Amino acid sequence: MHRLAPVLLARLGRRRPWAPVPRRGAAAASGEEELFVFPEYEPEPSGAAVAVTAAAATAAAAPRRERAPGRERPLVAAGRPDPSVPPSGVSCSGCGAELQCRDGAAPGFVPAEKYRSLSEGPAGAAGLRSAVCQRCWLLAHHGRVLGLQLPPEQHRRVVSAALRRPPRHGRGPLLLYLLDVLELPDPVLPQLPGLLGPDVPVAGLLVAGNKVDLLPADSPGHLGRLRQRVAAACAGAGLRGAPLVDVRLVSAKTGFGLEGLVSRLQRSWRCAGDVYLLGATNSGKSTLFNALLRSDYCKSRAPDVVDRATVSHWPGTTLNLLKFPIINPTCDRIFRRQERLREEATKTEDQLSSEEKKYLNHLKKQGYFVGRVGRTFQQQKSSPVVDFDPDMLSYSIDEDPRHSTKKHEEREEFTYNEVKDARWCFDTPGIVKENCVLNLLTEKEVKLVLPTQAIVPRTFILKPGMVLFLAALGRVDYLEGEKPAWFSVVASNLLPVHISNLSKADAIYEKHAGQELLKVPMGGEERMKEFPPLVPQDITLKGIGTTEAVADIKLSSAACEV
Repeated sequence: MHRLAPVLLARLGRRRPWAPVPRRGAAAASGEEELFVFPEYEPEPSGAAVAVTAAAATAAAAPRRERAPGRERPLVAAGRPDPSVPPSGVSCSGCGAELQCRDGAAPGFVPAEKYRSLSEGPAGAAGLRSAVCQRCWLLAHHGRVLGLQLPPEQHRRVVSAALRRPPRHGRGPLLLYLLDVLELPDPVLPQLPGLLGPDVPVAGLLVAGNKVDLLPADSPGHLGRLRQRVAAACAGAGLRGAPLVDVRLVSAKTGFGLEGLVSRLQRSWRCAGDVYLLGATNSGKSTLFNALLRSDYCKSRAPDVVDRATVSHWPGTTLNLLKFPIINPTCDRIFRRQERLREEATKTEDQLSSEEKKYLNHLKKQGYFVGRVGRTFQQQKSSPVVDFDPDMLSYSIDEDPRHSTKKHEEREEFTYNEVKDARWCFDTPGIVKENCVLNLLTEKEVKLVLPTQAIVPRTFILKPGMVLFLAALGRVDYLEGEKPAWFSVVASNLLPVHISNLSKADAIYEKHAGQELLKVPMGGEERMKEFPPLVPQDITLKGIGTTEAVADIKLSSAACEV
């Protein structure tokens, strides 16, 4: 495939370094209804978080203000807090934060009435064990993110403290670092040696490149070359030799490569110690955690006891540690697992059940590579017994129908023998990436920027004096060259690409940034006033042929142009 001209002088429009935008949020006033409600978006007034609270409290009495199209107001907690109730000591099953009803702007918030109904019910404090905080509930059911007041280094401190725990069972943990192949070169990987340090008792490191299902196959053997790039990135970050156990390519979403990853973990690590999932935000750690929870890597009863982690597009969903117990891969279990894998490898698509075919077709629409994660060790569940009482259905004309009281279903728990010597797999909070464009975007904009389905490359032939816009997030100016140049944009299919002449580029950006043509960011002129301007950087490229790309131009978590 033709790529670039022999000689190319380009100007890359990128953003100047920035700091993450603080997430504002405050508890609602005591007069609001204590339910999970979702106030409509309005522009956030400039000022402290107190001003946001006052605006939310007087919204019913004050006339509604006009807002710019696409501009969103950060969502704040709904329901009344109760500062007199102490923290529960129970973690949210979705993000790991401690459940509490004291502060609506803090992690783990549950409205006071809901909190009391769970903690004071028939199960007592155990009623909170399967509950999720309001933030996870909004993410899971409505795809809306709740603004929290968190220090920028909160996630890194949680990870650092977890890794510095004293070794359990006489051996340090294995680190499973999840790397987003769309983010190569990974911005967090070079920080990993500093995060570990000499006082971290790590026994090994296994690096997995995630989201390979989103990348198209440009030529035969592209997965091997991609694996070499991931290995080169590890070597460039100083991760080589004995600590680096292996480099794998997986898709936590479609299951591609996960059975091989489980086999590699069981073969090399067995059950020697705990395993920690590490990685940057939006690398797919929670998705991988949920996939391993439904695999042969966890104890057979773990899926019935441990709740799935909350997954969303928003960076930093996981706030604390989540865990499940690792199964001991004995010789008998490994043999039975290999038997199942060999049997499934001989299956054709026609031999699958209707549900398996439906799920497989769904995954094929999501990515280029699809795998299946099965389970060898699982307990047979007894069929539910229907408690039928005919007397409850019979009543005279003078009586009202009686409703049977719903029996409380007891939550399954691990026994003492199951966990006394168990090794655990931990999902950790994502490490926040610095100078990342996602830190400046709203919920709707993040959903457009982050690809969720197989990427279809878009190739454009530019002559000297032409400009390529990737939404309003960046631009590439082709200034000088002997021949036309080929630009292949590898980005979310929802991000628009606009081609223009250099003489009209500035006017187009001034007119359409924040509008429908360039789409991201949204909100018109008011939105663009707070957005950093494009900062040019001159680069010179010399082509190496018509069948190979000369360079990759990465636009801060938004796209890669080759």
